[in-house]
This record gives sequence, structure tokens and C-alpha cells, in this order.
Amino acid sequence: MNSQNSRLTEGPVGRALLRFALPFLLASFLQALYGAADLFVVGRFTGSAAVSAVAIGSQVMQTITGIILGVSMGGTVLIAHSVGAKDAQGAARAVGTVTVLFGLLAAVLTPVMLLCARPAAALMETPAEAMDAAVRYLYICACGIPFIIGYNAVSGIFRGMGDSKTPVLFIALACAINIAADFILTGALDMGAGGAAIATVTAQGISFFASLLYMKKRGLGFPFSRRDIALDRAAAGSILKVGLPLAMQDALVNVSFLVITAIINTLGVVASAAVGVVERIIGFAMLPPGSFASAVATVTAQNMGAGKPERARRGLWCGVGFSLVCGVAVCLYAQLWPETLTAIFSRDPAVITAAAQYLQSYTLDCVLVSFIFSMNSYFSGCGRSAVAFAHSMVATFGVRIPVTYLMSRAPGSSLYKMGLAAPAATLVSLVICLFYLRWFSRRHDFFAKTDKT
Repeated sequence: MNSQNSRLTEGPVGRALLRFALPFLLASFLQALYGAADLFVVGRFTGSAAVSAVAIGSQVMQTITGIILGVSMGGTVLIAHSVGAKDAQGAARAVGTVTVLFGLLAAVLTPVMLLCARPAAALMETPAEAMDAAVRYLYICACGIPFIIGYNAVSGIFRGMGDSKTPVLFIALACAINIAADFILTGALDMGAGGAAIATVTAQGISFFASLLYMKKRGLGFPFSRRDIALDRAAAGSILKVGLPLAMQDALVNVSFLVITAIINTLGVVASAAVGVVERIIGFAMLPPGSFASAVATVTAQNMGAGKPERARRGLWCGVGFSLVCGVAVCLYAQLWPETLTAIFSRDPAVITAAAQYLQSYTLDCVLVSFIFSMNSYFSGCGRSAVAFAHSMVATFGVRIPVTYLMSRAPGSSLYKMGLAAPAATLVSLVICLFYLRWFSRRHDFFAKTDKT
């Protein structure tokens, strides 16, 4: 095993987690940047209808990406657990099983998305003037699903081994290609939303093949051959035990976002574009807690594998602390100067103003998710991802969607009031998580203080 893999199980927990999370944060930022580039360029060279089309198409694709990331986390946790236990054979089986599972996932999701592009756009109440562009965007992006799956599989493998730096190289490559292609296809050639989709798929494909070649040349730090590329039933069961609830959670939460978008789309193209703008901004705002949470999952899994449960719990609270600093800063900025952010993605004064209202209430959620993201990852690292799924479903379908709908129909409704649904739902999740964490610490031996370092 590579000596780098031991860094997450030794030394100060906060330092180890921060060192692992920062490259992940950079990679996440670059990934969000090249995703936002579509909206930015379209907003600069076309009208609000095209902005709405790209925003809606991106949200649909995010549902697919959420499923992929959930399964990827299952692979990362299993690999990290094997690495922490210094089980090279188990790590090789995990990597081989991840490879097969993701191949099957690509074979299923790609044709499904191609068939469902127009129905998905229709279900979201896409404004008539944006419908054709949204469907075209979805068709093209669906062709890139194998590349999205491949890149996330490779990245999950590296992170499971404790290497969060390597994925940054390939997402940076994708970012540069996507931005350049966006300006050429959407700006110079005036291809609109379709040009933005082509730019995204091209960037994803090049990034995936580059990462695959690099992994083959560098190796994994433990023996691995083509014979290991097989569906090991025990490894697949462990991956799906963690990954399937997370995939279902991400998929259903993203479906709920689509439902919310559909509700807001009934208010017109300005509201639709405004929500699309805010979702992009929130995507950036959620990067720090998401990155620290991913680090918590790997730190937890490696330390549980190494027999250091108390160190894993300390990693959880370090992740919460780091996330909270960033969440409070984002929330305060959005309350004071929201239009400086919303004007980045639109030139329409009406869209800028509407988006600013939605952003002010929505960013209250940035403080609360600082707790939720790290707790979810901790539970996943302990093999308890079903908890994250359960509370997310309660909060999303029991609070967020109903509150959004009621606010949209109430007299004097506004995007500001509708944005309050997000922090209200997260608050419910936080209460559930705190009660479960307390029960978990009392009833199970995961928190036994066996590690005094």
C-alpha cells in the first residue's frame, strides 16, 4: 500500500482532513465552473429563453449525476475501508467491481435519458419559448453520460485510496476545454443552448480518457490486473449498501428540485431564469461543505477500517467546523450584496432582481447544510447511508416541496418566500440527524474510545 494512504489515519485529524479536502474543493470548484460556463456564456450572447433552457436541462442532468455520485461514494467507501485495513486484495476487488458496476450503469442510463429528454422537459413545465432548446440540450448531454460515469468512477477510486489531488488535474482540463468551446460554439458560432451542450460533452469525453490513461500508466499502489475486473458479489453488495441509498437520495432530491422548478416555471420565463441563476450560485456556495463532507466520508471509512472509530468521529466535527466558517461567510455576503452575484449570469434587470430575492432566503440554507453534509458522510463512512436517505426524504417531500407550493399560491407570493423552503427542510433534517447521532453514540460501539492518539 502507498504510504500516502496512511495519512488519513495518523497525525492531527483536522490537518489530515483539510489536506484531503482542499484538492477536492478545487476539483469541485472547477467542475462547477465549467458547468456554470454554459449558463454564463448563453446569458451573455442569447436571451432569457436560452438561459431558461440551459438551466432546466442542467437540473435534469444533475439528477443523473446525483445517481452516479451516490454509487461512486459507495465504491470510495469500500476502497477506503480496504486501504485503511491494508487489505490490498480487497481493494483490488473493490476497484474491479466498481468498473463493472459503472459500465452497467452507463448502459442503462444513456438510453433512458435519450428516451426521456422531451417528457422530462415537459414535466418541468418548461416555458414554451424555451422548450425546443431545452430538449436539444438534453439530447446532446445524454450522449455524454458514459463520460460522466467514467470520470466519476476514476475519481472515486483515487479518493478511496486517499488521493484527492489527481482528479483536480482532469477536471481542470475539462474546465479549460469547456469554457473555450462555449465561447466558440455559443458565442462566435451562435449555436445557443445546443452549442453549450456540445462543449460540455466534448470536455467530459477528453477528461475521462485522459484520466483513464493516467491511471493505467501510474498504477493504483496495489496489485491490480484485468482478472480483477469482475463483479464480486460481496464487494458489489458492500458498494450498493452504501451507494444505493445515496444514489436514491440524490435522485429523489434532484427530482424534488425538478418539481420545485416546475412549480416556479408556472410563474413565467423571468422566474424560471431567475431560479436557474440562483441554482448555479448555490452550486458554488455548496462546494465547501460538499468537499469537506466528501473528506469526512473517506476519513471515516479509512479510520473505521483501521480500527480507529474515535478518530473518525473527530473527523466529523472537524468537517462541520470547516464547513460552518464558509457557510456563514456566504450567507452574510448574499444578504448584503445579492445582485452582485445574480448579475454575473444575466443581463436582464428583471431576472437579476428576482434572482437576488430568491438568493437571500435560499442562502440561509448554507449555514444549516454545514452540519447535514458532514453528518451524512460520517454515517455513510460507517455503512449507515440509509439514515441520510431517510431524513432527506422526510425533509424534502414532507417540507420543501409543500412549502414551495404553498408559498407560490399564497397571496403576495414572492421568490423570497419560496426560497425559505430550503432552510426549513434542512432544519428538519438537522433535528433528525442530531437525535440519531445521540442514539448511535449510546447504542453502538463505533464511538468506543479505543484510539487515544
